Amino acid sequence: MKRQIFTAEHEAFRQSVRTFLTKEVEPHYEQWEKDGIVSRDAWLAAGRQGLLGLAVPEEYGGGGNDDFRYAAVLHEEFTRAGAPGLAIGLHNDIIGPYLTSLATDEQKRRWLPGFCSGEIITAIAMTEPGAGSDLQGIRTTAEDRGDHWLLNGSKTFISNGILADLVIVVAKTTPEGGAHGLSLLVVERGAEGFERGRNLDKIGQKSQDTAELFFNDVRVPKENLLGELNGAFIHLMTNLAQERMAIAVAGIAAAEHLLEITTEYVKEREAFGRPLAGLQHIRFEIAELATECAVTRAFLDRCITDHTNGELDAVHASMAKWWATELQKRAADRCLQLHGGYGYMNEYRVARAFTDGRIQTIYGGTTEIMKEIIGRSLLG
Repeated sequence: MKRQIFTAEHEAFRQSVRTFLTKEVEPHYEQWEKDGIVSRDAWLAAGRQGLLGLAVPEEYGGGGNDDFRYAAVLHEEFTRAGAPGLAIGLHNDIIGPYLTSLATDEQKRRWLPGFCSGEIITAIAMTEPGAGSDLQGIRTTAEDRGDHWLLNGSKTFISNGILADLVIVVAKTTPEGGAHGLSLLVVERGAEGFERGRNLDKIGQKSQDTAELFFNDVRVPKENLLGELNGAFIHLMTNLAQERMAIAVAGIAAAEHLLEITTEYVKEREAFGRPLAGLQHIRFEIAELATECAVTRAFLDRCITDHTNGELDAVHASMAKWWATELQKRAADRCLQLHGGYGYMNEYRVARAFTDGRIQTIYGGTTEIMKEIIGRSLLG
């Protein structure tokens, strides 16, 4: 089915993204995977190409366009290239909205130009060793000391944790407030008492630096409070729909690409004297996966359109996230199986897709959390 959500301008942007990937990412990606981190030069190149801060106002160096379809193009092309390590989606679609919607004019002047140029790489620190999706379990505290906050605590599984120059930290500012006593504080590189732990050893997305962060009596200036005091819960909930849509878009793009490369593989690979594609079981597997992808694509494109128009609610974003990422997981498993022993070799794209994509059903809210959100909306 021909997609109908993109215009000629979106497709022109797609070509520029593909050019960037071919020139600035693909030649270096194997080395980044070995290093466990992406070169900062790639971020600067992304800034020069106009891929950072798409929705940031032009006066701060951004694209000035909040059309989510451009973000969707970025996610689709990076997924097809098998390059999740350069976490532009995290930077643009998850952290960007906090800065554009919550920052003061002074904060915007201070942070957004570097955000758009690639000189300032960003991260958001929510997850703690003892608290995953449970915001009430956050133990990191920020004590009001008059002209500054005194920040203490630790975070883990923080994407861009090693490279980040600016980290939005979720901290408890009113101990008795529970989830409603949390605030967002911006910690900048070089702050005394701010330390990074090890670059965590993951099963996939090796080049995407993921770290532990430690805050030991970090003095955070009062002017680095982002948004309302004790308003983090509302701020976080407001931006979750876009985060989950970004993950969902990558999920369906990954499933479609796996279907594409596996279809070509079974046409060429022979067993028992004929191509695998000649076996009924293989044809059925491909037919099932193609149908699942087609149905999911129709729903996802509707969600992309609704989100672009400001009409997507949290429930449908949750549906999109859990369904698309679970499809991605199934597709990776089934396509690896169809590749046989070669699918287990890292030189084949399907092998890396299997490990890189496994996190998709976990971060941004697990599948189980998504189902809980949907179930509560239906059953109270």
